[in-house]
Amino acid sequence: MYACLYKSLRPFLLLLVPALLAVACSRIDLAYRNLDVLVPWSLNDYLNMNRQQKAWLNQRLKQHLAWHCRTQLPGYLTWIDEVRQMVVNGQVTDQQVQARTQEVKQAIARVTDQITPSAAQLLRAMDDEQVREMRQAFTADIHERQARLVKTPLARQIAARAERMEKRLTPWLGELSPQQQLRIMAWSQGQGEQSRESVANRANWQAHFSEAMEQRKSDGFQSRLEQLLKNRETLWTPEYRQASQHSEQAARQLLVDLMAQSSEQQRRHLEQKLSQVRKDFSVLKCMQG
Repeated sequence: MYACLYKSLRPFLLLLVPALLAVACSRIDLAYRNLDVLVPWSLNDYLNMNRQQKAWLNQRLKQHLAWHCRTQLPGYLTWIDEVRQMVVNGQVTDQQVQARTQEVKQAIARVTDQITPSAAQLLRAMDDEQVREMRQAFTADIHERQARLVKTPLARQIAARAERMEKRLTPWLGELSPQQQLRIMAWSQGQGEQSRESVANRANWQAHFSEAMEQRKSDGFQSRLEQLLKNRETLWTPEYRQASQHSEQAARQLLVDLMAQSSEQQRRHLEQKLSQVRKDFSVLKCMQG
């Protein structure tokens, strides 16, 4: 599932593009062909589509996936090469990581730009009952995240965050040293109650989305959807904007520090993983759109 890919991506976004992490979930060819990697949110989590809508979406996704494979994947190969050279040359610096991160954001923006018209067409066709069910799903989502990420005692949040990071990094670096584990714990402590701002911002975005869906038959719906999907940052709460900037900076510094603490064996392990991912992508045959 794409959820596996995306959740794995978040903490290692600074090193691995979304598609790369498909290998952590399945064989890369099967994963890539069966993932709705071009949808900016998980439709199935919030929209109860009927058979006709699902069939339409599946066909449209095949077309977008063919476009993505044909036009976007070649750039991923170059990107992987650049990351691998950073590792080989010992140049995992904040400047280099920031550059690779910006390239990832640009790649995601191109995909979002490509699929937004299809998303608008699908969402316009939703009936009132489907929109009501979507609102209920949004409410349940926020309640679950508040219980799991906000209402949990801070000490447990910090410990769980560090544990998740370790689990996501280990496949790429191998076994982490005690020093690296301490650095990850320090990073997690530095995030504080960032989850509170994240959940609040998510609820804010969902409220804007729900409001837009009430106007889905209007002429201005697609432009509103473009803001929601392509320019999400314009709708961030001030608190989350500040927290996000801090979080991204902290994540970059964490990566730089972990690589500085890495052993020759860990760097070799990472190089091999990147080389294997590149090989998997280089032999991937694109479908016809």
